[in-house]
Amino acid sequence: MIKVRTSSNDSREEVKRLVDIFRGRIIDVTATSYTIELTGDGDKLDAFIHSFEKTPILETVRSGVSGISRGAKNLHI
Repeated sequence: MIKVRTSSNDSREEVKRLVDIFRGRIIDVTATSYTIELTGDGDKLDAFIHSFEKTPILETVRSGVSGISRGAKNLHI
């Protein structure tokens, strides 16, 4: 998850465009920020973070590898 500052309509549109390109989701909106959820490998996440040249990143949380199986199956480690 990444929280970015969005202080103008231009920055909001740019963030929305980047979120769409990287197939993320905006999960929280305030008057001055967006919180974005993004999943993928480390290279994808790094590229997304580096794409914010003009938009300040306020917070970043990276969980690392996690998983759960689908349906009735169980994930065994």
